[in-house]
Amino acid sequence: MASMERKHEICSPFIPRRSALTKTSAEIVSEARQSLRVQSTQRPFTPRDGHRQLFGKSSVRADCGSRPPSTFSLHTQNFDAPDSRPGSGTRLSPLDHKPKFPVPCDAEDAFKAFPKPPADPLEVKKGLAGARARLLRAGSLTTLPPVEGHTDATERVNPGPGQKQLSAKRLPATDHTKVYGGPRKPGPHRAASESRIKQPGVDSGLRPTDCTTGRRTEMGDGDDTTSKEEDAESLMWNNKIGPLLQELETVAAGSSEASVDRLCDLCDGLRGTLAEADMLGRRCKRRSGILRALFHLIDLNSAQLNLHIAKLCLALCVSGNNLLNICKLIFQISRSESNDILFQNNSIIDSLLGVLSNEDVSTSGEALLYCVGTLKFLSGNSAILRLLLDKNCVSVAQKLIQRLHTLDETHFTMAGHILVQLTATLRNLADHPDSRPLFVSFSVLSELCLVLRHHCKDQDICTNISRIYSKLSSYSECRLALAQTPDCYRLFLELLSKHHQKQDLVVRLLFTLGNLTAKGEEARQELYRCEGCVDTLLRLYDSYQRRQTGAPSSSKPPVSAREDDDVLVKLVRVLANMCIHPAVGPALASNTTFIQLLMETLELRSVQESEELLVNVAATINNLSFYQEESSAIRHSRLTISNLMLKLVLSCSMDAMLEATRVYGNLSQSKDVRDFIIQNKVHQFAVTLLDSKSTEMCFSACGVLTNLALDPPNRVSLSLEAAAAKLVDCLRDLGPGDWQLAGQVCQALWNLISGGSEKLLDTQETESLLEVLITYSDEEEALKWIENADMRDFHKACWELEFLPVAQKLMKTLQPPDLTE
Repeated sequence: MASMERKHEICSPFIPRRSALTKTSAEIVSEARQSLRVQSTQRPFTPRDGHRQLFGKSSVRADCGSRPPSTFSLHTQNFDAPDSRPGSGTRLSPLDHKPKFPVPCDAEDAFKAFPKPPADPLEVKKGLAGARARLLRAGSLTTLPPVEGHTDATERVNPGPGQKQLSAKRLPATDHTKVYGGPRKPGPHRAASESRIKQPGVDSGLRPTDCTTGRRTEMGDGDDTTSKEEDAESLMWNNKIGPLLQELETVAAGSSEASVDRLCDLCDGLRGTLAEADMLGRRCKRRSGILRALFHLIDLNSAQLNLHIAKLCLALCVSGNNLLNICKLIFQISRSESNDILFQNNSIIDSLLGVLSNEDVSTSGEALLYCVGTLKFLSGNSAILRLLLDKNCVSVAQKLIQRLHTLDETHFTMAGHILVQLTATLRNLADHPDSRPLFVSFSVLSELCLVLRHHCKDQDICTNISRIYSKLSSYSECRLALAQTPDCYRLFLELLSKHHQKQDLVVRLLFTLGNLTAKGEEARQELYRCEGCVDTLLRLYDSYQRRQTGAPSSSKPPVSAREDDDVLVKLVRVLANMCIHPAVGPALASNTTFIQLLMETLELRSVQESEELLVNVAATINNLSFYQEESSAIRHSRLTISNLMLKLVLSCSMDAMLEATRVYGNLSQSKDVRDFIIQNKVHQFAVTLLDSKSTEMCFSACGVLTNLALDPPNRVSLSLEAAAAKLVDCLRDLGPGDWQLAGQVCQALWNLISGGSEKLLDTQETESLLEVLITYSDEEEALKWIENADMRDFHKACWELEFLPVAQKLMKTLQPPDLTE
């Protein structure tokens, strides 16, 4: 009778324990190990696109005729010579002001200071002939302005009221289309027809007013300037700028590699000179002449030189068509990976970030598109990727996204094109570990959720953002930031439903949801509570399962089959993680559609072809089998599931064997499943696993043996397999390193021995077991192997709670009566 009471006290099925009370460290590990398990999987692989294009072959825009091109030709004639002329061709209204001539005048005689026209018209003809000869000379930079003081021809000047008509020397033809007629303020027509560029932000060398206030046209300054300022600019032009431009023309006539290097140096020197004289932006009266000279150098077709030209043009605040063509020029250069080194050794990246920070997206959208496209290409280079992070590219991108949100419907298409490039750039930046704090601090993850809402129909944008999330959600700080974004779960479910056929988008959204639900109870419940959550996920499950089974295997390309499998792997993982929540698990365990889909997967797939999928399905069933409510579909289908698990047990996959053994450990709480195990000789397999030397394998096998030993007939079957002796060996070899395992071994031994089958062990084996139990029951001896002080408390808790109680009772059973009294 005492023996039966002792048996009732200790002998119990291998049932996972769960407590709502505060758990000790040992209980936390016990719960995770014995029952509900979070599933892990690999992040979907994203192959690198070998072709640098705005829109790759997989893009939905690839066959769209209206998309911006990736290839084009750029030459001098593509640029507008007077950069400030109205792009619309609208005729400007006359300006109401008193003309002011550029030459300082004597107050008493306004005309005294003007040079007289040539006395002989032949002089004029001679001067024109010389100019034409220079214009027609092959390879000449036709628009370089001469040094001040040397003019080519005369032009009639319209006098003001009460003045006589005069002849004045024309200002250099390369500077102006008309003689300077005094200060001009941009009128309403000019403001409407010309794009205005704001201050380039990063290291542009420009003051805040360069491109936004007090702006000059190529005709002159918008503000009244004193003669002293004009004299200073003329002096700078004559002494430094003019000679640099003339040297540019001279060197450009050569064609050697050395001349290209010299031209690059001259461009840098010109930029430095203009910066020193505070003449960058639109501050220089003869800015258009400088631009014309630079534009003509583009025909030399040197990538190195063109980057220097582009940097200087951006510093001079080109706008409109010229800004677009400069951005195209830089984009064209960046398409070749061999040119990446040029961007590393040039501050052009600062100029590009300045354009993105300040340019008006509604008027210069196409220029921004090519600017961001360049950054997308460059961010594929690891060295430049580091530069982009250092230059605060993540912040620039976040602010640009915010500005794109404000665009109206007329610019929606261009905003989408830009966002495709921008999200692809962020996808590349997300690869670097140092980007993660930036994505969090600048709230980029939540901004991207807004993009998804606004552009939910755009598969290119959605796919790029899903790739960003799949990368970053593997890290706790990013996962937390994303989980705190309002309605992100509902948004993901809507996208899964809308784009259910787009495998590369679906698999990444599921991977992200799997990451979110892997670590937090709140995430599991919040996802489950979203309207239509389970229905959406199960429709996806059924759809991708039918894609595999609906067509003959020979007609399904191997790559496509693996991709479909990957979707199911990620999908089952999400469901497995969700059912860990105590309020979600019972509902999912009672969902017959869900359980039927899981069993179909086990039936239709082979371990050889779909190992990870079947392992995840078995792990999900294991989690669901924790819930033993009467309504559980797992409980009602336990024998069918037990039969399906045989293919995993008999496979060559250790992971599949392990998950199947865990399932048998839970299902064998039922008598009919225990009978099935004995009939199909699964118990032999469980005993063999004790020799694996794997603590996880041994732990799962002990769970099955513990439950089997509840039935007296089964103890005989186990004794024939020498189960008790193998359990003793397992305790001796693995116990000190894993007190949970040691406790489970003792429980299995107790069930085998305490039912009157002590003879399962001979005298020597019994003495050996007692010696091990006595040794391990000594705290000092048991914990002496634990060197890590932080882990010592954890192991001590496991030893006290999991091992010691059952070990002491087992010793009482084995010891002779005179020793136990």
